[in-house]
Amino acid sequence: MHNVRKPTLEELPTLASLKRSALLAGVAGVAILLTVVLPAERAIDPTGIGRVLGLTEMGEIKRELAEEAERDRLLHGSETSSSLLRDVLGLFAGAAQAQEQAWTDVVSFTLEPDASAEIKLVMQAGDIATYAWSATGGRINFDLHAHGEGQSVDYDRGRGATEGEGRIEAGFAGEHGWFWRNRDDAAIKVTLQLGGAYSEIVETR
Repeated sequence: MHNVRKPTLEELPTLASLKRSALLAGVAGVAILLTVVLPAERAIDPTGIGRVLGLTEMGEIKRELAEEAERDRLLHGSETSSSLLRDVLGLFAGAAQAQEQAWTDVVSFTLEPDASAEIKLVMQAGDIATYAWSATGGRINFDLHAHGEGQSVDYDRGRGATEGEGRIEAGFAGEHGWFWRNRDDAAIKVTLQLGGAYSEIVETR
């Protein structure tokens, strides 16, 4: 059995060095909180570094989309809300399927500055709809979600977008679709192409 050499008292860290290490760790944690976490998550940027790194804008996007999603949830009286991460492979597969098929419906509308609109598909559980959309004249904010049967789900959301494509697979019966808002200074025309399984298109402006 080997003997393990015990450290001498001189080799052990002193109380002062331990305190110094703890203090440095605390300062580093506060610095990360002020320069990274708060700007990226809350759009709070007391140092200005978050704006330089583009993190503050990320936080503003999250806050604005969350507020719009909450207003929409209150509008429809949803009892629950949840969010799902998009499966990257499924997204690409849906995009490819949307490109290969013939569209059954095309919806076009124009939004004036600060105006909003909703386009929803009435779907049953298990239905799959494909879509592709584009915005001309500016950029637009959107929130792709669903509600029905006391359930709600967020599929996708974006700010300052000009196009998108993919598919919606309904996990429950209800209205599945988009809330759009024009935050630009000019009118924006949105063209939405649709295909797949749905019984009705509901438009609210």
